[in-house]
Amino acid sequence: MTTTETSTGTTTHAAPDMGRRRFVTFLVAAPTLTVAARLGIDLTADASAYAARRSASSAEPATETNLGTTYVLRVTSDNRIIFESPKADVGQGISTALAMLIAEDLDARLTDVHTELADAANLPGQSVGGSLSVRDAYEPVRAMAAQARARLVTAAARRWGVSASTLTTRDTAVHAPDGRRETYGALAADAATVGTPDIAATPKPVSAHTVIGTPASQREGRAIVTGAMPFSLDVDVPGALPTVVARPPTIKGTVRSVDASAAKAMSGVVAVTAIPTGVAVSARTFHEAMRGREALRVTWGPGPVDNVSDSTVTERLAQAIPPFVTPPLLSNHVDGRFDFAFVSHAPMETNAATADVRPNSAVVWSSTKVPNSTRSAVAQATGLPTNAVTVHVTRGGGSFGRRLSSEAQVEAAQVSKALGRPVKLMWTRDDDTRHGRMRPASMHRMRITYLAGEMVSFQNLSSAVRLEFGASPVIDGIGIGGYPSIGSAFFAITQATPYALGVETKALNEVPFDFPTATWRSVYSGHNRAAEELMMDRLAAKLGRDPLALRISLAKDQPAKALLQRLRTESGWGKALPAGWARGVGYHEEYEGRAGCVMTIDATKPGAPRVKSALVVADMGIPVNPRGLEAQFMGSVMDGIATILQAGNHIDSGRVREKSFADFLWPRQRHAPTDFRLMLMPTTGTSIAGAGELAVPAAAAAVASAYGRATGTQPWRFPLNS
Repeated sequence: MTTTETSTGTTTHAAPDMGRRRFVTFLVAAPTLTVAARLGIDLTADASAYAARRSASSAEPATETNLGTTYVLRVTSDNRIIFESPKADVGQGISTALAMLIAEDLDARLTDVHTELADAANLPGQSVGGSLSVRDAYEPVRAMAAQARARLVTAAARRWGVSASTLTTRDTAVHAPDGRRETYGALAADAATVGTPDIAATPKPVSAHTVIGTPASQREGRAIVTGAMPFSLDVDVPGALPTVVARPPTIKGTVRSVDASAAKAMSGVVAVTAIPTGVAVSARTFHEAMRGREALRVTWGPGPVDNVSDSTVTERLAQAIPPFVTPPLLSNHVDGRFDFAFVSHAPMETNAATADVRPNSAVVWSSTKVPNSTRSAVAQATGLPTNAVTVHVTRGGGSFGRRLSSEAQVEAAQVSKALGRPVKLMWTRDDDTRHGRMRPASMHRMRITYLAGEMVSFQNLSSAVRLEFGASPVIDGIGIGGYPSIGSAFFAITQATPYALGVETKALNEVPFDFPTATWRSVYSGHNRAAEELMMDRLAAKLGRDPLALRISLAKDQPAKALLQRLRTESGWGKALPAGWARGVGYHEEYEGRAGCVMTIDATKPGAPRVKSALVVADMGIPVNPRGLEAQFMGSVMDGIATILQAGNHIDSGRVREKSFADFLWPRQRHAPTDFRLMLMPTTGTSIAGAGELAVPAAAAAVASAYGRATGTQPWRFPLNS
């Protein structure tokens, strides 16, 4: 149910079934039309019970039943639609997608809808992750726009003395049959006083969509590529001192002593501050701060993994995997082992934050996907109550999971508190590569057992370096639902196999090394599902079957079979290729969507393979912005190329070997496929899927599959250049 609240009472309207997610829309008292929606976190009550618990007289939601993400939509007198989004945009294009939802059900021009990022607001649904942003917003934001439209039409009808049912809306205006027209801006003040609108406030059916499903370029694209878009380091806070941090040579090392005399004597250096993660140097410019950092003489203490190298990690991961169950008598089996290195998130914008901490307050400006966790972390670091901390969320230059952590914001706050003035703190690329968070290294041992052509069982026994979820580390010994750690439970919940392989056994054991880890685009799926797809190639080879035909025959449901069939048809699968070339395939289901990928690789030089083409076929339900989906899947293809062929982090006695993009080999444009195609399956139903992480496992699998077929090998250690 959707509940619309005004100062005069509560009106309930039917809304599409949202499963376990609930939301309410309500009118906010304001001089101009302001409508809000709040996504609830009531996982047990049905919609009618949820609506019944609401106060019929309150103009604000009852917080005990209604905690969640708040969206705010304002129609201003100058005919602008301002949408306050609680969801951070770090380049994934959600600001454009959410604007499209509003433009659709408000009948506004897309150019009239402007998105602003909301501050941290103590709402648990404000975090961004799990490819949920547009999925969560789809119903409440459209309902909110429909509510605004109904009130604007009602205001126009009462102004003109006509029936609201005779009026139409388009181009951010209300139109009468006799030719009269009023912009939304001209009607906004009157619409704010409308209690119960004269027409139903119902979002459009899919068949009536004219904006949703139409390709739209990212609204901020030009500003991003021309440098006009402000990011974290572009925030202009008067008097903020540029600051960098000298960090230990090994991961999480400590400061024993500091000789800062040479640094303090240098021109431009203002202060040197010891903080828990290193020694901060603040100066008039970043150049002077970095010169001052080089002049420091620091004696470093050890970190928790100083005696750990790649060989240590591999040994411990192998020890953490139990043996396979003995296969049935007379059965056959295919075994595989797959190792994946650590992987840095490597967003183009490194960590940065500006902080101004005073005795009774703190203000932080930064890109973060967890505004409330950042707020809490800053409060803890400064000793302030949480309500004394303000976090202004800025646009972010990439994340892939990196901005789920708040190190830069905490460091900036610590330095600002010590100096009593604002600071602008930046992590260098070296800082981010050697001390930033990484996707954990992992190992996967798998066995598919079959008997007389029938699949009997699939065993997936994996291990990984402990993954730190959210802003706080996962603590050893914490169990959830009978699992030994949060990571093992998350693995079991999310890692579904799309093929009928008999009885499935899946388990992840985490090894508690104290590395700075974090969820990386697609969390466990990016490596685990890639490994499972490679097992399908091995099974096909053992059975003498075509690998794509085998996948189609074993797919668990008809939508999967249909997508794989489309992938086969559109990719030219089976057509002859030059010697040393091959096609590879990968498929994945998650985030309420499906994606398959076929890549063609030229491996005539096995040490320098080149992906020549990529085809992605996806089932996304309702595609809000097909052009945005294309951009997401292009990025997914590049991530697959990166993590399979050349990009990984390696550990030498507690140090990350790689230092920058010079040796952390993320693909450049010259490595991108010259032929990329995205094809969407026909829309069915009314659901939408998340795109940010969906295609990464399929893309990674397709690259590895293609390389193996082209070289006649069975790749198992990634990246291949390790």
